[in-house]
Amino acid sequence: MYEGAVQDLIDELGRLPGVGPKSAQRIAFHILSADPADVRRLSDALTEVKLRVRFCEICGNVAQEPQCRICRDPRRSPASICVVEESKDVVAIERTREFRGKYHVLGGAINPIAGVGPDDLRIAGLMTRLADGTVTEVILATDPNVEGEATATYLARLLVPMGLTVSRLASGLPVGGDLEYADEVTLGRAFEGRRRISA
Repeated sequence: MYEGAVQDLIDELGRLPGVGPKSAQRIAFHILSADPADVRRLSDALTEVKLRVRFCEICGNVAQEPQCRICRDPRRSPASICVVEESKDVVAIERTREFRGKYHVLGGAINPIAGVGPDDLRIAGLMTRLADGTVTEVILATDPNVEGEATATYLARLLVPMGLTVSRLASGLPVGGDLEYADEVTLGRAFEGRRRISA
């Protein structure tokens, strides 16, 4: 639709996850009208993130050093590992301030349709971390979708025979939601995870 560099920018922006053609066009024209210093900062940030950010050699989380800040933190309990799909999941759990153990980032979820199998994830690294007996509890915090469930089931089959305490994050009705709008799976999970109320 547009000439040269403008269309190239729109095409590249459109390849980003969650950015459709209209959004890509809007972002491209925002960049065109932005102050050159702002565009330079964006460009520098993109270059810098590719140069400096790596994955933690222990857990697979994003880091600027060989180990992420959570793996380096001596106050974190080494007896508990929370297994997540992506680094952004670590951030979500950290915001709750409920978990004081360490993490293991798989780098995705089992998805045969997309050609992602167990060997494509950081499962071997998890098994290596569990080998010395320091870890006693593994929390499976994969997404509550088909791929996340398949991954959690696969991991549970590997981990339960090792004598570890293995649990899955509860899922169910969101706070502020209405029962009539909940799908069957969500409602079923809410019933499975119901808790006794004591006076």
